Amino acid sequence: MAGLKRRVPLHSLRYFISMAGLFSKPGLLPWLADVVTPLWRLSYEEQLKPVINGYRNKSTFSVNRGPDGNPKTVGFYLGTWRDGNMVCVQSNHLKNIPEKHSQVAQYYEVFLRQSPLEPCLVFHEGGYWRELTVRTNSQGHTMAIITFHPQNLSQEELHVQKEIVKEFFIRGPGAACDLTSLYFQESTMTRCSHQQSPYQLLFGEPYIFEELLSLKIRISPDAFFQINTAGAEMLYRTVGELTGVNSDTILLDICCGTGVIGLSLSQHTSRVLGIELVEQAVEDARWTAAFNGITNSEFHTGRAEKILPGLLKSKEDGQSIVAVVNPARAGLHYKVIQAIRNFRAIHTLVFVSCKLHGESTRNVIELCCPPDPAKKLLGEPFVLQQVVPVDLFPHTPHCELVLLFTR
Repeated sequence: MAGLKRRVPLHSLRYFISMAGLFSKPGLLPWLADVVTPLWRLSYEEQLKPVINGYRNKSTFSVNRGPDGNPKTVGFYLGTWRDGNMVCVQSNHLKNIPEKHSQVAQYYEVFLRQSPLEPCLVFHEGGYWRELTVRTNSQGHTMAIITFHPQNLSQEELHVQKEIVKEFFIRGPGAACDLTSLYFQESTMTRCSHQQSPYQLLFGEPYIFEELLSLKIRISPDAFFQINTAGAEMLYRTVGELTGVNSDTILLDICCGTGVIGLSLSQHTSRVLGIELVEQAVEDARWTAAFNGITNSEFHTGRAEKILPGLLKSKEDGQSIVAVVNPARAGLHYKVIQAIRNFRAIHTLVFVSCKLHGESTRNVIELCCPPDPAKKLLGEPFVLQQVVPVDLFPHTPHCELVLLFTR
């Protein structure tokens, strides 16, 4: 079931039962019910109807040859370059893609087919128009991001193309998409960050916002945010329960994205320390903290393996630290594992994995193996205590796994 936990940690139930007597005042009872039984306002029949269709809040569409051979087709790939059977197929029949995302993709295809410029299918073969990313929120606001290979165009020629695509989506056929914002990025690489090549706002609002766990969250075009908003809320509640933080705890949020995990737990902790590679995401986290009146958080931009060792050394004051890691598919850098293993104040680690096999499996082995001086893993090993799957990806075999380690 989308976004629903499949196992409730026993220690959390005991905690809430023991605390129930403290919240006997009528005004606090709904709050307690929201924490212990968050679906209590819905009938059981409604609880069994989670959102499983059109749940993605972000979709990235490729541009390439379609089944009919047209190189200006917008959709998703089938096949591989290696086998020579790559084809781009429109997505409007997929259950997990919102209608709004497919609509924007279809109009982008209309735009490409009337443009005199060719698409960029392979970098060394030339071409200009590349992929499209669409982001939406629960209020229906829509951000579109077009990537464009500038090749040898002058600034004046680039300006003309930006004005043409802007006009198409403001007053042309693309106006039917009712975009909240349109971004343009000049990219000469497969993926390009804002630092490498800034996102240029052609029109509209610079950000979209989301409501999650009683927080108003700002999301920039470059920032990571879980693609299933309702599922993300259940995921973050699960993480919060497993951390077991209290007012004496420092929460260390590694690969924190827009900072939602740490900020949602900030009122229960002494301090929140976040580390994130993407600069725009860190700016979003700082904005979210300020807007929501959270004053006990700090966020650092950069690679975790470079920032974490020094940050931990500055916090060696005997205070307990709970670490949360939510890395990309590539897992954690070896030096991050070293820093976590060798810092004795970290007794609890919650690891969120979207792909446990591969590099994340290596991370788990390094966290739990006996001390190994040759690999500079000197600290006491962690023990895997609990694994909770959370289904963020209906209609697919994937799920997020939340792993609790202690030592």
